[in-house]
Amino acid sequence: MMDIYEIGTYGLTAFLIVGVIFWYLRKAKSLSQVTANKVEIAKESGRFEPISLYPHIDPLTCIGSGACVSACPEKDVLGLMNARGTLINTTSCIGHGACFEACPVDAISLRIGTEKRGVDLPHVNPDYQTNVDGIYIAGELGGMGLIKNSIEQGIESVNGIHSRCKNKSIEIGETDVLNLLVVGAGPAGIGAALRAKELGLSYTVLEQESLGGTVFTYPRSKVVMTHPVELPLYGEVKLTNTSKEELLAIWEDIRTTYNLNIHEGMKVESVHPEQEYFNIELADGSSTKAYNVLLAIGRRGTPRKLNVPGELSTKVAYRLLDAEHIQGERILVVGGGDSAVESAMLLMEQNSVYLSYRKGAFARIKAGNQTLIDKAIEDKAIEVLFESQVQKIDTDDVYLKQSDEDLKLEDIDRIYIFAGGELPTQFLQKAGITMELAKNKVLRKH
Repeated sequence: MMDIYEIGTYGLTAFLIVGVIFWYLRKAKSLSQVTANKVEIAKESGRFEPISLYPHIDPLTCIGSGACVSACPEKDVLGLMNARGTLINTTSCIGHGACFEACPVDAISLRIGTEKRGVDLPHVNPDYQTNVDGIYIAGELGGMGLIKNSIEQGIESVNGIHSRCKNKSIEIGETDVLNLLVVGAGPAGIGAALRAKELGLSYTVLEQESLGGTVFTYPRSKVVMTHPVELPLYGEVKLTNTSKEELLAIWEDIRTTYNLNIHEGMKVESVHPEQEYFNIELADGSSTKAYNVLLAIGRRGTPRKLNVPGELSTKVAYRLLDAEHIQGERILVVGGGDSAVESAMLLMEQNSVYLSYRKGAFARIKAGNQTLIDKAIEDKAIEVLFESQVQKIDTDDVYLKQSDEDLKLEDIDRIYIFAGGELPTQFLQKAGITMELAKNKVLRKH
């Protein structure tokens, strides 16, 4: 029999356990309410419905550990509600994939498109080959835009291409027809080039702009978020908060060190199958032949135009490279995404800047950018014109419509338009690649 002391000890232990459970449940309930409020705000502001890659949480598998919430580099993309993970500001998701890696029970898959908002994607098989035998797609064009993911897909695509060459008895190495033609010298293209060189494949990379692809078009000093990644030949690259200039310097060092066959300023116009190989035609009138083609060109393709009178003016540009060299000017930035907001804030310190956005509030920008732009508006460092659209661009002035009222901005020196890009659908269709409307399409799962 237990004595009075033992009974008291067990009683105290039980009391403490009950107290801890009560505290935990009360805290979980409070946290759930906070998250529920954030979800409602996100729905009202248009931030809840994803617009690109996003994490899908299986409620039957999720244990509510919160590991995904802690791992996410963006604020309030994920939260905990009713002891389960939930999406909140999904439009702020950058496809980082950290939540996917952190989940201890594999309850997260990375998907693109929803039932309400489908996303046009080229058809790509698990080995990154399209419906056209010999044409592969890696990186942002296939839906996975993060630098690490793009690099890995470029490498894995080349592994598949190497196997295809062997299966079809294609000679590996230098021949009259290349083993591989890579279109695009962004992260996927660079990863592919390194792997192709490592495997002894004959290859060429053609880039219509400059080394780095989309990264090259970022505003100067824009921070690039990424994970450590293993590159063929080069080894591990550890990048967390890395500026555009630092990343491009790494790419240039890799190209020089390994003498990668990359040609800039070479735009591919079309890819046509001819017998056992492809004929690739370039904008300069030249052509080349390859047994395999890897498209690593990104989803933006050609910058989307506003299609308003005067847009062909020399004062109009679709990217910002050297903001620090622009001083004392009156500038209009058009757009409501991260590129528009970041560019406007880079310009506002030395110029008078207007930011025109067709909606009533920002719904697609990162949490950090939201905080910074809110502060800039409060400090009157920038004038944001919500619910406005450019109607006409004159020699000196720009005419807009704001909430059904006419607005005139006088003596505008420069206009930067960030309206996204147009998917190169025609280019893909000419190559015979099938497009599909992705709805809840799983791009990555454990």
